[in-house]
Amino acid sequence: MRNLIGTAVGAAIDRRDGDSGVKGAILGYAASGALKTVAKLGLLAAVAAGAYRLVRKSDKPLATY
Repeated sequence: MRNLIGTAVGAAIDRRDGDSGVKGAILGYAASGALKTVAKLGLLAAVAAGAYRLVRKSDKPLATY
């Protein structure tokens, strides 16, 4: 469904320039796929950063009085 929306939006934007909209449809399809990939990579980076901070925090020696 997202690919259809991206294709439709890309075609509509490309038609404003007076073109047929095919190039815009292709770019919209590619952009929606790229957005999904970037979102997954961002989520993975956030989880990795959180895990790294937890490990670093647990490595610190506890204060002894």
